Amino acid sequence: MIDALEIPVTRVQTSKLKDFSFDSLPFGKYFTDHMLVADCINGEWKNIEIKPYQPLMLDPALAALHYGQSIFEGIKAYKDAAGEAFIFRPYDNFRRFNQSASRMEMPEVPEEIFIEGMRQLVEVEKDWIPAKAEHSLYIRPFMFATDAVLGVKPSDTYKFMILLSPTGPYYAAPMRIYVEEVYTRAAPGGVGNAKNAGNYGGSLRAAVEAKNKGYDQVLWTDAHEHKWLQEVGTMNVFFVFNDKVVTPSLEEGTILEGVTRDSAITVLGEMGIKVEERRISIDELIEAYKAGKLKEAFGTGTAATISLIKELRYQDFVIEIDPEKCTTAHELKARLTAIRNNEVPDRHGWMFKV
Repeated sequence: MIDALEIPVTRVQTSKLKDFSFDSLPFGKYFTDHMLVADCINGEWKNIEIKPYQPLMLDPALAALHYGQSIFEGIKAYKDAAGEAFIFRPYDNFRRFNQSASRMEMPEVPEEIFIEGMRQLVEVEKDWIPAKAEHSLYIRPFMFATDAVLGVKPSDTYKFMILLSPTGPYYAAPMRIYVEEVYTRAAPGGVGNAKNAGNYGGSLRAAVEAKNKGYDQVLWTDAHEHKWLQEVGTMNVFFVFNDKVVTPSLEEGTILEGVTRDSAITVLGEMGIKVEERRISIDELIEAYKAGKLKEAFGTGTAATISLIKELRYQDFVIEIDPEKCTTAHELKARLTAIRNNEVPDRHGWMFKV
């Protein structure tokens, strides 16, 4: 447990909730009334406050804009039938956030600012949590370099912030995925396992080209041979074979250590299903499909939760999967949803009460 941090709160005079509708919520478009901000100056954290959501005044020489020292996380808060608010596995995101900070040569954010600051902000904005199926309050902690000087070196100053956004389903329908073999997301020794902004900026060209071909996202492959599978867009990927589930290993450091990924592995084990974390090639996937062994494919992520994949295209070969027959993914999603909605006992201590 951490000591309570007294964070000053400046409240808005009139909440946007007054005229806000929770119907047809796109991901990441609307934000709540307040945000948390904190500054790190020469290793000391200060100016911690919760204040009205507002634009920032930024210097044109801001280091983050020129050299990309910027990281973020994605977390969700839910409301149960009794109206109590819970955050799903925030300590795991806290740990991963600081791993990203270390890789990007940025300061670690203290637990009392990240966890307690998040709790207090969500408490202030509890009424923004949608009480609807497939909906949640998305939590976006992020940090960026704020030195106003041109020079390739770690910044001496940083700003940490948390924004909140009520959201509906990220992928409303099963996905069509294009297997990428031209562009590269990450390589061993790179920053593929850090949640830094550059990873996402570098992925946009491939994603746009895939969408122009009629696909929702790309399945990344390795940088050397372009045959070893990594992750799908903003998600980790899982494949269901006859008697087991396979997901790419984290060992090479080229994919993100997903919190939903870890949750899925745990719950699949409770379902009596063997999960293998290992290298898997597109050749193995195609052979399994031809042999009738590939039964399901799905992605996992904070934004996407559990999202079914109905088609994978590699060159001229197309893998088609009937979403109605994806019983493993459906049960996995149902079990995770029940935990998040506080409908079953939380045996893992995943739900953090606000």
